[in-house]
Amino acid sequence: MLKLLFAALFTLVSLPSIAEQKQDFANLEVHYIALPSMFIEPAIAAQYGLKRSKHTGLVNISVLDKNQQSMPIEAQLIGIGRNLIGQKQQLAFKKIKEGKSIYYIATYPFTNEEIVKFDVQIKAQDKTNRLKFEHKFYVE
Repeated sequence: MLKLLFAALFTLVSLPSIAEQKQDFANLEVHYIALPSMFIEPAIAAQYGLKRSKHTGLVNISVLDKNQQSMPIEAQLIGIGRNLIGQKQQLAFKKIKEGKSIYYIATYPFTNEEIVKFDVQIKAQDKTNRLKFEHKFYVE
């Protein structure tokens, strides 16, 4: 069910903002997206303990092993979000497993039209990689 939810989310968000949000690190393929939490249906948010608010964003990251036919793998994620005036917020990632899929989801508070720079360390298979991206949030 969550897999369908995230597939639906990718179609709801405008194409320029999600155009291939993926980064490769050697044999790892990391997919990521940031979006307002209001895009998540209330029942799904409740099922996974996710906060829905017009001022709360979600960061969703999945880590795949290209050497294993892009199978999802477990990882440890530590990260921060920083707005343009330097205010930082630690990201507390929650692991969600559904079938063979593994998602790491964190919440982030934002104001309308706020640009947030995310910096996430991903430790998997005895290696640490750094994912950096930015996202502009809008209050819907």
